[in-house]
Amino acid sequence: MFKTIYKNCAGIDVHKRHIVVRIAKTNEHDVTEYQLKTFSTFTDDLIECRNWLLENDILDVCMESTGKYWIPVYNILEEKCRCVLSHPKYVRSIQGKKTDKRDTLRIVDLFKYGLVEPSFIPPADIRQLRDLMRYRNKLVNMRSSEKNRFQNSLTVSNVQIASVFTDVFGKTSQSILKLMLDNPNLTLEDITPLIHKRVKSTPEDILKSINGIFDESQSSKMSVCLKHHNLINECIELIKQQVSKLTVKYTEEINLLLTIPGVSETSAIFIIAEIGTNMNAFIDDKHLTSWAGLTPRCKESAGKKQSVRIIKAGQYIKPLLVECALNAIRDKSCPYIKSRYESIKKRRGHKKAIIAIARFLLICVFHILKDKVPFDNNRFDGLLNKKIKNQSKSIKGTEDMISYLTELGYNVTVQNN
Repeated sequence: MFKTIYKNCAGIDVHKRHIVVRIAKTNEHDVTEYQLKTFSTFTDDLIECRNWLLENDILDVCMESTGKYWIPVYNILEEKCRCVLSHPKYVRSIQGKKTDKRDTLRIVDLFKYGLVEPSFIPPADIRQLRDLMRYRNKLVNMRSSEKNRFQNSLTVSNVQIASVFTDVFGKTSQSILKLMLDNPNLTLEDITPLIHKRVKSTPEDILKSINGIFDESQSSKMSVCLKHHNLINECIELIKQQVSKLTVKYTEEINLLLTIPGVSETSAIFIIAEIGTNMNAFIDDKHLTSWAGLTPRCKESAGKKQSVRIIKAGQYIKPLLVECALNAIRDKSCPYIKSRYESIKKRRGHKKAIIAIARFLLICVFHILKDKVPFDNNRFDGLLNKKIKNQSKSIKGTEDMISYLTELGYNVTVQNN
């Protein structure tokens, strides 16, 4: 017999047009009485649902995360109730016996006995920041797609401007390309005033590179790509302004995260948007890395581990931390990260090594935000010195010495006397 954790609680089955709410009240004899009611998802009806719960002394509510439909319900109930959001896989009904009424009964019974695994839901202001940063991430991906489409059109038209300019979307190259779209037959006198003095390629080579085969379809496509690219940049700037207003209160946390190697200001804001600033929401750093999808999965049967691949969680924060890890291994302020990456890469390969560094950075984020202390390079320098001391004992020949110095970031050249 399970122990009742919540005497008075409710379970909600969320849908697009209506929600089904079941109340469970357990008396001193451990007998539970249920009440069932259906509400529409209009705001007035959701407020009526909240009032009905309060009239019945229900302060603990559990619901499953159904798409985005749970968000307005959660926003209204969280003002007065303690809401628990659960992944559908933890409260899934038996196949063939699924109805809305049975779903609410299963949710409230599991919740009553404390058998529901709650999802991490940050405060309302963090959720707003998360929504903006995720949208910004989508806009950046869209911008990259437009750049690729534009470059594909240049390739099809045999315009080799990418061979003479490092960045096709730089100031000089964009000025020349816009002029070329209006007038395909450019001369040396037309493009010379547009070339910046720091450009290394000669005007003659630039003129040869833009001498392609244009047709009307490719020209119109490139014009649309450029307009869309510029529009996306304007949208990103508007999002940035709104994000700046929301992050004023988190200036201290952002400055602390900026002390971590490989973390930029945008990355620091994105990290706070994903995990918040209150690390008490996670039991320890291991639970945080598991939530972010940076730990091996646990899949064991008959005493054999079937898979140790990382889980699919952390759709947004995992790529972000991998990007930070790629920057961190190139950061010379903390050579320990580079050394640790090279050590793992030698045994397990690049992908596993970079995931290990991403997990290391997230653990640093957890303790920095929890203890309110900056990243300490000296602590890791001590670990690096200890590692160097241990490795130096195993170095026996010239090849081992060259390999060892290469791992530390030195370029070694062997000269025969």
